[in-house]
Amino acid sequence: MSNRSYYIAGNWKMHKTRAEAAELAKALVTQLKDGKHLYLVAPSFTSLETVAAIVKGTNIRLGAQDCACEEQGAHTGEVSVLQLKDLGVQTIILGHSERRHTYKEDDALINKKVKLALKHGFEVILCIGELLEEREAGKVETVCETQTVKGLEGVSAAELANIVIAYEPVWAIGTGKTATPEDAEAVHAFVRTVIARLYGADAAEKMIIQYGGSVKPENAAQLMAKEDIDGALVGGASLKPETFVPIAKFA
Repeated sequence: MSNRSYYIAGNWKMHKTRAEAAELAKALVTQLKDGKHLYLVAPSFTSLETVAAIVKGTNIRLGAQDCACEEQGAHTGEVSVLQLKDLGVQTIILGHSERRHTYKEDDALINKKVKLALKHGFEVILCIGELLEEREAGKVETVCETQTVKGLEGVSAAELANIVIAYEPVWAIGTGKTATPEDAEAVHAFVRTVIARLYGADAAEKMIIQYGGSVKPENAAQLMAKEDIDGALVGGASLKPETFVPIAKFA
């Protein structure tokens, strides 16, 4: 087995008022305090300050779900890395399939955000993954390789230590369909070969690659048992302690 840590992250997406976010964060702090893995929660921008105060000094990292591609300026409705740093955010999720497909972010824009976040000392969770029609057309590896290579363009070997990759087959997000552990492992192993080609075998061995896409308490342990799956980026199941905690503490 590798010596990589397991890393379980909750992406709360566009859910929860501040009071609801506080309630969830408090429950997770209590229930995960003896957890053995790395943990992260990513609330909406409006709840970041509230949740920051609750997770500060605990074993739960604070993540944001996106950031602007510019440091500051005339960008109505955007949120800057400077503002996120000011709130105590440690990690930024970039290139999520919803950003790519619903909001039409391309690889070049995502790469610009990745480099800006790294420049300001953030950890980045870079999301990659194929659509159902791409999988059916036999393009899984092409899509995942392109998103990985273009997402990491200009990222140095030293900066790579602050990158986590999350493989999310888009057809398995919120659909109840999950890639089988074998399907997921095949892509994770392939992405690791892409990292090895770009940065060397040692960097590839150290890279944490999370799986995302309908992760549930029932399937978490089987997914995590695979050699190249190093954690989970959890959507719907991260919104309640009773579904997130069993994933976070999978046996």
